[in-house]
Amino acid sequence: MELRTLRYFVAVAEELHFGRAAARLHMSQPPLSRAIKRLETHLGATLLHRSPTGVTLTPAGTVLLNEARDLLDRADLIPARVAAEAGAASLTIGLLGDGTDLGAVRLADSYRERHPGVEVRVREADLTDPTCGLRAGLVDVALTRAPFDETGLAVRELRADPVGAVLRADDPLADRAHLELADLAGRRWFQFPDGTDPQWWSYWNGGEPREGPVVRAVQECRSAVLWNGTVGMTPLGHAMPEGLTAVPLADMAPSRVVAAWSAGDTNPLIPSFVRLATAAYRR
Repeated sequence: MELRTLRYFVAVAEELHFGRAAARLHMSQPPLSRAIKRLETHLGATLLHRSPTGVTLTPAGTVLLNEARDLLDRADLIPARVAAEAGAASLTIGLLGDGTDLGAVRLADSYRERHPGVEVRVREADLTDPTCGLRAGLVDVALTRAPFDETGLAVRELRADPVGAVLRADDPLADRAHLELADLAGRRWFQFPDGTDPQWWSYWNGGEPREGPVVRAVQECRSAVLWNGTVGMTPLGHAMPEGLTAVPLADMAPSRVVAAWSAGDTNPLIPSFVRLATAAYRR
């Protein structure tokens, strides 16, 4: 039984969908399906119930998932611990947005527990660079939000957050239970500078051209709403400052929290970081 096959199985078991798992593994679906069938044949057990809408784990599959996660965690730790013992272990993490997110806090705790000898450096990025310095080579891995141009990058989704419109508390729409993008037509929105990743820019503008003040940081976004009455979007679940509120947007896709790193990067600390992040953000 190869570690690679176990990684394939864990991806399918976590995504509960062969297509999404194949995309996560950067491979096509047919060889992934064949690998899982070979694994089932090797173990003499059905691991997954397949259906047109996805898959579900069998009791045997649940057992294997728990065992495989533990085994892969230990395997990922080997090169990291060797690097730490050699005195060359460091990891630079790019953070976008709120570093007090409970997922990030849990990840910091678990990473410190697993890798006490690793020096972790953190680089906070503003909203103009969703890859947090990854493309410029300033960080090894980024905790950020999609969408953005993923060319040359590997990306793992950690969580999906609903989003809402940021409004002044005295805005006529502030008391609504939810809004749709059409309710905000004609309003001024805070904007990112020219040259910002087009996919990132389009998402936070609700897919349409907008006009409004240019901002680069979360606090600037909030100040634009408070002082100028502009609107914009924010992930829900974050406390709003006094004078502001966030109203859910019913027709906006969730904001995806992701880990991103350069495809092909051989840094031995990255696989363990990504696995720990996946667990920390899904609690």
